[in-house]
Amino acid sequence: MLMMKTFNLESILRLWLRIRLWLRLPTRLRLRFIGRYVIVRTYSAGVFAGILHERNGKEALIKNARRLWYWDGAASLSQLAQEGTSKPPECKFPCEVDSVLLTEVIEILEVSKTAKESIRGVKEWRA
Repeated sequence: MLMMKTFNLESILRLWLRIRLWLRLPTRLRLRFIGRYVIVRTYSAGVFAGILHERNGKEALIKNARRLWYWDGAASLSQLAQEGTSKPPECKFPCEVDSVLLTEVIEILEVSKTAKESIRGVKEWRA
């Protein structure tokens, strides 16, 4: 006698999630910002702005990257990503580097065109 197991929607969803985790398939969400100008916040290396070139788990390769060491004229990174800074002379953004590999990425924000121009327009901070 053949035994058939019945599945409900919840058990099918759980199975699908386990299979997906096992395969570690890339998702549209993970690939969404590739090639775009972003702000990346890390656990301990600070905050960077640049073009997201690659992403793998908590690692991200940023091209044309600039560390956002100190900013003023924006209450949060979210506002900085949307509006830019209203006080560019007060910001401390060092020179741009060709690329940086960031580990322990905890936040990626897409940057608006206005904010990108604002961030890139901040004078290079030097010691």
